[in-house]
Amino acid sequence: MVTKVLCVAEKPSIARAVAGHLAGENVQGRNIQGNNFTKNFEFDFNFPTWGPCSVVMTSVAGHLTSQDFAPEYKKWQSCDPAALFEAPIVNFVDEDRKPIAANIERQARYCQILYIWTDCDREGEHIGTEIRKTASDINPRLRQPGKTVRARFSNIERAHILNAARHPIPLDEAQADAVSARMELDLRIGSSYTRSLTLNVGNIIKQRMHSDDKQILSYGSCQFPTLGFVVERYFRVRNFVPETFWGIKVMHKKDDIDVSFRWARGHLFDRMVVVILFERCLTAKTARVTKMQTKPTSKWKPLPLTTVELQKCGSRFLRMDSQRVMQLAEQLYQKGWISYPRTETDQFDRAIDLRALITKQTQGQTPWTAFANGLLNGEFSNPRQGRNNDKAHPPIHPVNFVSPENLTVEEQRVHEFIVRRFLACCAKDAQGSKTEVSILYGPETFNTSGLIVLERNYLDVYPYDKWTSSQDLPNYREGDVFEPTEARIEDGKTSPPTYLTEPELIGLMDANGIGTDATMAEHIAKIKERQYVQTQARGAAPRQVDQDAESDFEDVADRTAPQARGRGRGRGRAGRGGAQRAVPQNQGMQEFIPTTLGVALVEGYDNMGLETSLSKPFLRKEMELKMKAICEGRMTRREVVQESLDQYRDVYIRAQRQLPVLHAAVRKYVFGEAG
Repeated sequence: MVTKVLCVAEKPSIARAVAGHLAGENVQGRNIQGNNFTKNFEFDFNFPTWGPCSVVMTSVAGHLTSQDFAPEYKKWQSCDPAALFEAPIVNFVDEDRKPIAANIERQARYCQILYIWTDCDREGEHIGTEIRKTASDINPRLRQPGKTVRARFSNIERAHILNAARHPIPLDEAQADAVSARMELDLRIGSSYTRSLTLNVGNIIKQRMHSDDKQILSYGSCQFPTLGFVVERYFRVRNFVPETFWGIKVMHKKDDIDVSFRWARGHLFDRMVVVILFERCLTAKTARVTKMQTKPTSKWKPLPLTTVELQKCGSRFLRMDSQRVMQLAEQLYQKGWISYPRTETDQFDRAIDLRALITKQTQGQTPWTAFANGLLNGEFSNPRQGRNNDKAHPPIHPVNFVSPENLTVEEQRVHEFIVRRFLACCAKDAQGSKTEVSILYGPETFNTSGLIVLERNYLDVYPYDKWTSSQDLPNYREGDVFEPTEARIEDGKTSPPTYLTEPELIGLMDANGIGTDATMAEHIAKIKERQYVQTQARGAAPRQVDQDAESDFEDVADRTAPQARGRGRGRGRAGRGGAQRAVPQNQGMQEFIPTTLGVALVEGYDNMGLETSLSKPFLRKEMELKMKAICEGRMTRREVVQESLDQYRDVYIRAQRQLPVLHAAVRKYVFGEAG
């Protein structure tokens, strides 16, 4: 008897692609009852494990089920928000998902094998368990060992899909449990805090503004720390006080070349000390070369591409917000042009045939065709190995060739970046020659350097990195003595940090464990949607502090602060505090400015003096570590949920006792009241 296999993908586009590869032809799909986007594809396939099989390939559309509180707790005035930490939760299928669930039930009734084809990440594992429950409720045999399996794949290239189909693996129950725990925690924590905020603060704003609109102030355990980063930088900018500094600059003209020497001390904030040291230099009259060294140097090629890096680079180089970059990357993946775009891995497995992938990029007449051919003709170099490997997906890379004219303009830009990044990873480091000269002028040391780029290598295909030859240096020798052409004291002022840009914000979130590589863009979009922050092109509006103070010194004033390297619940209108402006993406780097409401919420909670502030990342970071512990089998779902709820409940109770502090912050920042 022929074995009947039901295959279920996470998205209709993946179902179509996989069905085409397994059927070996352009198989036609039939619309399911009640949903025009989901189709059933029927064909035969010979699975090594089960032999010749009759296959139905269909799909869901993301999560099949949702969860919410029992009906008696759903109305906002039905209970104290604190009760939501323990209120019963029910799972259900939304109305628009019922035709999809009914289709799975019909197809599962007589199948012997359920084959899950969801994305190979935590979320995909949980969606797989949702599909299994729906199918096994109708066909209990699918609960037996080996009757429900999943495919492990990271792109939809034909050979890769065929290999995945022939090597099924079990669902990862631990990863599914981690998602289940996170969903319950986000629902309970987000709902309790959101209701409390709205009832205690939103209603005050509504009354003061004489508005009939429902003012919902949402809270999320990732959303608020993300807002906290923006507000913290805002206050650093606003409270910045510039300081005057002084330094010594020495010039020497030799062989018709003007050479500028930097003071080894950089600069000092005591003018009298600088004057004394400067006079000692003048007294010496001559300077002596103490070091003359020329040595080879390199600029390393980039690491293989991760999701976080794609989002940061998309914002920095393509001038797209991170959410849009991920949407476009997902489209490219579903069309079969790139690998799975959600990965933490920055190292290629040695089993991957990189040369075969490069060969695909030699087709057509693209700007990188010649470079790809060069890699195959002797210029190839193994990619650098990063430190991260999620054991699920390789770094983001192109898996097939596509002519740019077959993509939308935005897709072209993201695709081009991914291809160029991949080719750069497979090229050689850029090579140069660096000359360093040090002189002793009186008691003080001064330095200069020059760079000559000898071989651009990866830079030829990766224009996002800059490395150019600098000043040409004359021929100095150790022991040479000369009289400087010019020496003078220069002054300058320290410059304020800039407001946070999206790459910086993503870096802070990544370093502090706020969200995952797949959800960071969602959290940033959420605080914009709630109007807790607004964005503007850098330099588009006057700053509150002087940002024009400049110095002639190359390395004196650091204009940016050092870079560091979940979901809440609540629907409705965004919070008050200033409309977010839509800025065309070609106007430059976007920076985040908190609205008055955003500042009020963060300051209000910070001023409560809680041991763990809700605007800081510590609670959420600890929760994310516990999710990882579930995946690794070190904690159970129940343990993580209970511990995390206890922590957030304790903070909630303490915050409720100090609501007047939050009200005072709202009056101060939103309504401009003193005191």
